[in-house]
Amino acid sequence: MQSNKHYLLFLFLLIIGGISTRAQEDKVVPLPIKAVEDTIVAPLLSTAEFNKEFVNDSLKVDTVQTKPPLLLDIIKYKAKDYVKLSQKDQKIYLYNEAEIQYQDTELKAGIIIMDYVKNEVYAGRIKDSLGNYSQLPYFKQGQNEVIPDSIRFNFDTQKAIIWNSRTEQQAGLGQLGSDAMKVYADITKKENDSVYFLKEGRITTSTDTINPDYYIRIRKAKFVPKKKVIAGYSNLYIADVPTPIALPFAYFPLTVGRSAGIMMPTFGNQADRGYFLQDIGYYVPLGDYADVLVTGDFYTNGSWGFKTQSVYTKRYKYSGNINFRFENLVTSQKGFSDYSLTKNWNIQMSHSQDTKASPNSRFSASVNMGSSEYYRNSLQQRNLPNTQNNTLSSSISYSKTFPAYPSVNMSLTATHSQNTNTKIIELSLPTLQASMERVYPFAKRDGIKKGIIQNINFQYNLSAANRISTTDDDFLKAEMFDGARVGAKHQLPITTNFKIAKFFSVSVGGSYEDVWTMQTYNKSYDTEQAKVVTDTISGFDRFNKYNFNASIGTTLYGTFNFGEDKKIQAIRHVMRPSVSYGYAPSFEQFYDEYDIDANPITDNSVQYTRFQGTLYGSPSLGKSNSLSFSLANTLEAKVRDKDSTATEPKKVPILSNFNISTGYNFESDSLKLSPLSVNGGTTLLNNKMSVNFSAGLDPYAIDNNGRRINTLNMNNGGSLFRLTRANMNVGYSLSNETFKKDKDEDKEDDISQFDYVAQSGGRTDDLFGRADSFQDNPMKDPKAGEDVENPIYGTKIPWNLRLAYSASYSNAARQNEFSSHSLMFTGDIELSPRWKVGGSSGYDFKGKGFTLTQLRFERDLKSFVMRFNWTPFGTYKRWYFFIGIKSSILSDLKWENRSQRSR
Repeated sequence: MQSNKHYLLFLFLLIIGGISTRAQEDKVVPLPIKAVEDTIVAPLLSTAEFNKEFVNDSLKVDTVQTKPPLLLDIIKYKAKDYVKLSQKDQKIYLYNEAEIQYQDTELKAGIIIMDYVKNEVYAGRIKDSLGNYSQLPYFKQGQNEVIPDSIRFNFDTQKAIIWNSRTEQQAGLGQLGSDAMKVYADITKKENDSVYFLKEGRITTSTDTINPDYYIRIRKAKFVPKKKVIAGYSNLYIADVPTPIALPFAYFPLTVGRSAGIMMPTFGNQADRGYFLQDIGYYVPLGDYADVLVTGDFYTNGSWGFKTQSVYTKRYKYSGNINFRFENLVTSQKGFSDYSLTKNWNIQMSHSQDTKASPNSRFSASVNMGSSEYYRNSLQQRNLPNTQNNTLSSSISYSKTFPAYPSVNMSLTATHSQNTNTKIIELSLPTLQASMERVYPFAKRDGIKKGIIQNINFQYNLSAANRISTTDDDFLKAEMFDGARVGAKHQLPITTNFKIAKFFSVSVGGSYEDVWTMQTYNKSYDTEQAKVVTDTISGFDRFNKYNFNASIGTTLYGTFNFGEDKKIQAIRHVMRPSVSYGYAPSFEQFYDEYDIDANPITDNSVQYTRFQGTLYGSPSLGKSNSLSFSLANTLEAKVRDKDSTATEPKKVPILSNFNISTGYNFESDSLKLSPLSVNGGTTLLNNKMSVNFSAGLDPYAIDNNGRRINTLNMNNGGSLFRLTRANMNVGYSLSNETFKKDKDEDKEDDISQFDYVAQSGGRTDDLFGRADSFQDNPMKDPKAGEDVENPIYGTKIPWNLRLAYSASYSNAARQNEFSSHSLMFTGDIELSPRWKVGGSSGYDFKGKGFTLTQLRFERDLKSFVMRFNWTPFGTYKRWYFFIGIKSSILSDLKWENRSQRSR
């Protein structure tokens, strides 16, 4: 019996191994086969080794007729119930949890039937006592996996017929990573390892594998795993209901990673620009580290725009992106009175260098510049929040450190600041900053510095710049350089510090400055035109100045204890008073005079300096001899912790900072006292509310024209100080987590994690609304563990709210008015795990009107996402609707509609 068993196994393995009489390039000769614990081992020898071992040396190799190998690898098989050989049917049966593994092919099923004559294998399900099917076949060859109802496979031809196959393909590389596309087919024919033919197939990204909420039905298709699906007539089904969305043929890319391709556009129309195609373009990866996307917008009235986006990154080196957009905006039609043509552009760039790339040098960039009207008139409605920003700024810098003693730090920076209301642009092209580390000439480098002499130190600072002030009209033209100012400043500060009576810190020092400029200004009075004429004199010129300063300060602590059994155990007050003195002589040698008339009797001469208006200012005329005082305060309380296991009381800030400063000018002939400046800030309600304030208090009175006079306000019938200005900013954040009784008090509400990321140049707190860029910001899936099938939350409805209050008061000339006064808010409510509503708005108390108001509605439809944004009134009144598939693979299956904002 034992020998018969081995014979049958040998016969079975001989047949399914794929016996072939074809000649092979690598001739091998099989040795006798040995069966060990259901595992067949077939050791193979090359023809040369076979002849060396078994053939007479006198015979030549090419005269030996060898047979092709029976087996190329180990075959493993097993079944839970039985393995049965039927000589009558010439088949072998494996039943219940049957498995076969051969080379890169793996087959698992409830039942496997092998025909050892045709070298074919059939695998299928088994039915239990209740009539339910289980143990669906699992077929894997290489990296391709298929889960069908049944399969027929030929070992010789490697072809297969598969019924009701299901396979999952990882494809795309979107913002949330690769997406899984499911491919179903009633009948699948496997031609070879890389080509399958499908009949009556379905393609979807739905997570529900049994009843997908949508799918694309394909009648016939060619399927290349991990590459593509090419189909004939295809149409979209939603909940098994066919839709009119259909194509005569379709192409579905399944490439993992980045690949070039066309970007599908958005269709629509606007009242003043006509029908449009928006964001149509082409994407191209540039090697392994960069890519580029070019998109365009086209309107039937002649408006058009294009945008280029490029992202690059190299691990441990650098990363960044570059975005450029140009728009040619046509309003109305030629010949009409309201016709206009404007051209807007905007460039955004960021670059950051990994700190590991170069420890002694660094390059970084953050650029946001363009036309002042770009955000307000942009074709892209995603720029809506940025319409409320009035400033664009940019900075590109390179820094280098020379570590040899004394070390030198150097930076070269180009900056840009643009006011979109005034259209004034300030540029620095470039600014050079260099500084040498502080040197202690009378102390050892590694020793402890004690006393006045050893603490004497100096350093050298250099600042040089080319500053340009221009407007939108002259930007990037030759005229922008007409008002350029070039200069440099050398500074050499010398200081020392020491202690007095152990508690007072004293600092004494001085500073010498040498200022260079490449242009000066000569002034004269033109009697014929009766005006002052200013002439610009090009060429190198310089002036120098110096000053002396000293300061003394200390720190005072005061603690008021109430007892450890009290809820408030103690209050601690920390004061840091400081008195500073500064002196600088007068530099009359750099001043000249001009006469405003020709009468020698009357003295109508005016003093001026040729350095007035240069880059680094001008030398002072008259001595500076002043004393300043400042007092910094912090106030905090020690509160008994509600947690009985806590060993230390909690520290609660009452005033995080409260600062007072003023000064006295000894050289001034009047108004010697400086206004009292007050500012402070604190956090309240377990760090959920932040409060910051500032104020200006003037000790002097004003006349009927609103000018300060040399009379104390209290001597003019008023109070000790006159409030001239005040400002307050309050921010408050709360959510449903705030009111949970069992919530950890030290844990802050996580309400800052919004689903959207603000565009470059915009706010990140959503107080100005969110961008209507639905495709770039897919809705987040519910968190793990949430009951997403439950349509409502019940009493636990997540919500969050953020408020910002700002008020500025002005009363310098008795105007007694609020220059600005507004309240803004934004928030969201999750009605269910898949329903979210939110909004952002504000009220301007001075202008008596609402600020930019936006209402948001979001619905997660599992495979789909639906959003509706509505700005109900105002300059940017509009609505925006979107529904589309969340998966980046099929993101072009969408529908958008929008209204044109009022003008």
